[in-house]
Amino acid sequence: MHEELLLLIGDKIKAKRTQKNVTVEQLAKKAGVSKGLISQIENNRTVPSLPVLFNIIHSLEEDLRTFFEDMHDSAGTNHVLIVRRGQEKLFTKEPVKGFSYKRILTRSVSSQATDVVLLELKKNAGRKQLIRTDAYECKYMLKGDVEYQVENEVFTLHEGDTLFFDGRARHRLKNIGDTEALILAFYLF
Repeated sequence: MHEELLLLIGDKIKAKRTQKNVTVEQLAKKAGVSKGLISQIENNRTVPSLPVLFNIIHSLEEDLRTFFEDMHDSAGTNHVLIVRRGQEKLFTKEPVKGFSYKRILTRSVSSQATDVVLLELKKNAGRKQLIRTDAYECKYMLKGDVEYQVENEVFTLHEGDTLFFDGRARHRLKNIGDTEALILAFYLF
């Protein structure tokens, strides 16, 4: 099972519990587990065993089959994923004042090395040739506007947007904005 799906399980349990006005303590008692375990599952700090997961789903009075119906890996067969600014998923890890977590991307990728780079593109800078890399690439737009071509698809990215793709697909980018563009790039080899 992909990491993204594992994270969806915790989110779904929390959503169902909240929707039914059930407290963490009530759900824990009914499922025969600790309050801390429910909290850890909902905040994606641990993955429940199958028996525990089934007990929680049953305790929420949910049908096992329908619980998983709308959960699916959004990666599908596409080699490109784009997350627009504002589409990040807000979640809570711990109740610390002033902390706000937004999940931009979760993917299982068989990587052995990671390279994190700040890429600055001067106004009108761009690559003419389509290239390939041996990495999965995740680009987060810190500033500016760029146009990214991956194979035959063209994406316009603005500040706060995220693009994830398999670098083995032919790709190129160019700064289409009026200022310098700044990109936080993650290469997963």
